[in-house]
Amino acid sequence: MRLLIMGPPGAGKGTQAAVIAQLLGIPHISTGDIFRANVSEGTPLGIEAKRYMDAGEYVPDGVTNAMVRDRLAQADCGPGFLLDGYPRTVEQVGELDGMLKASGASLDRVIELTVDTDVVVGRLVKRAADQGRSDDTEDVIRRRLEVYAEQTAPLIAAYQSRGLVVRVNGMGDVAEVTSRVLAAVGVDG
Repeated sequence: MRLLIMGPPGAGKGTQAAVIAQLLGIPHISTGDIFRANVSEGTPLGIEAKRYMDAGEYVPDGVTNAMVRDRLAQADCGPGFLLDGYPRTVEQVGELDGMLKASGASLDRVIELTVDTDVVVGRLVKRAADQGRSDDTEDVIRRRLEVYAEQTAPLIAAYQSRGLVVRVNGMGDVAEVTSRVLAAVGVDG
């Protein structure tokens, strides 16, 4: 099964992605993990990405796309995968389409975790306080959620037009949400 999980910051998509991937026996592929692995292994792409990361800039699409392409070409992705954090732009949607088409595959489902904004803001403010992140104020978090919504809307629309999006209520404990996600993708929990 080839899945993509999307949701705003604080929706629990990283947690859900790890649990769902393990239950389905497919790799959880996070762009953050890919970046860190390439940097720590000193790959040419990692060296290039590190320059941008060290400068506090976004890693360009070309580098990100190449890292994802390399990761999806690994043998453990043959039976499927769960992407988390990619694609982030409409251009990356096209790149992912090309990568999958080249291997004769396509996405099966796009899971969109939906959450109550006020609950997520509270969750992120608490996490910021627990981690000593004074820069994550309520105003900053609300702005990040707005930016996420603005940037993600075109991606959701693109996948929705293909009939791939399943919306899942991301509120509740981990097991409840996992159960909803599995049901939404047609897997018995």
